[in-house]
Amino acid sequence: MGIEIKEILAKKILTEAKGYLDVGFTHSLNPYSGCAFSCTYCYVREMPIQRFKEIPWGEWVDIKTNAAENYRKEMIKLRKKKNPINIFMSSATDPYQPIERKANITRGILEEMIETPPDFLQIQTRGPLITRDIDLLVKLKETCDVLVSMTVETDREDIKRIFAPYAPGIKLRTKALKEVHDAGIPTQASISPVLPFTPDFPKILDGIVDHFWIDTLNIGDGLMGKRSERLGMPQLFQEHGLSRWYQKEIHVKVENYFNKYFPREMIRVSKNEAFPG
Repeated sequence: MGIEIKEILAKKILTEAKGYLDVGFTHSLNPYSGCAFSCTYCYVREMPIQRFKEIPWGEWVDIKTNAAENYRKEMIKLRKKKNPINIFMSSATDPYQPIERKANITRGILEEMIETPPDFLQIQTRGPLITRDIDLLVKLKETCDVLVSMTVETDREDIKRIFAPYAPGIKLRTKALKEVHDAGIPTQASISPVLPFTPDFPKILDGIVDHFWIDTLNIGDGLMGKRSERLGMPQLFQEHGLSRWYQKEIHVKVENYFNKYFPREMIRVSKNEAFPG
């Protein structure tokens, strides 16, 4: 799959948190537009940034070359208001997709954050490349609260290949989670969206995360399942004989199952508990 890569100058890098993130986060931060991981269920496919684009999702990435500079300038202004700044990175891209290895946009932002830290930073990714930046995360943790949230939507590689064939393997993600956790940085496994998993899933994550976050295609796509329906997710589940996993209450069953292995305070569910405050 060919990917069109462009360098752009972004007008802003911090976006005021609204909708799903308006539960404690104050801003989202997206170092890139577009995402090479190209997950079939990604709700961004149904957002204006993609719907009005001629190039299919997963086949284009815009690199925001001035992201770190913008962050510094915008933070200086925001700090004058003396309000808490809680950042979610990222809501519409992955900060550790393949191009980051060369572009270093996310790393540059983290370097700026060490100088001008937010109050809280959650990094949401499925990219094992995050381990490259453990040195910066350890430093940043001294000046603000940090949470590394790794998307691990299943423990089955065959299921991952159906729904997210271009995303990193599950074993690579759990290995990265362990490295980050062992470095003393708080970690979270984001089981989002819930995909079919084996009975051993909780055991695989035991000892490498501080929290779990559970969300589904029905309650977590920003439109109570309508975006997921438009993306053909019910049909995709059905085609592979997985329809029993596409239930509106599947998050309740998953929460109850994980509660057999972990205390309730370690488990968060959907929007109301998305902010780890």
